[in-house]
Amino acid sequence: MGSGPNEREKGPRRLETSLDAVTRQLGLEDSKGIGLLFARWPDIVGPAMAGHVQPVRLDNESLVVAADHPAWATQVRSLGDELLDRVVEETGAPRPGRLEVRVRR
Repeated sequence: MGSGPNEREKGPRRLETSLDAVTRQLGLEDSKGIGLLFARWPDIVGPAMAGHVQPVRLDNESLVVAADHPAWATQVRSLGDELLDRVVEETGAPRPGRLEVRVRR
């Protein structure tokens, strides 16, 4: 039996390998950008904002963040392009095209 692209690999795989495959499907080079986004979020937005606004998703099209109050959503929206540029600087991920802010209650 050959090993075709649709056949599952036998045995355990490293988590990093699986994450890299998923992030490539999202248009990112590897999972390091996403991991760095979550790990460095307080450095990217500052500790006060990081306590109220968390990243949810990152891909080539958008950075999606969730804020716990409309005032924090307004604050993070005001950062706009500056925030997207900081994400690139801190993570090495491609620059998302837009910032999407959601308020969660």
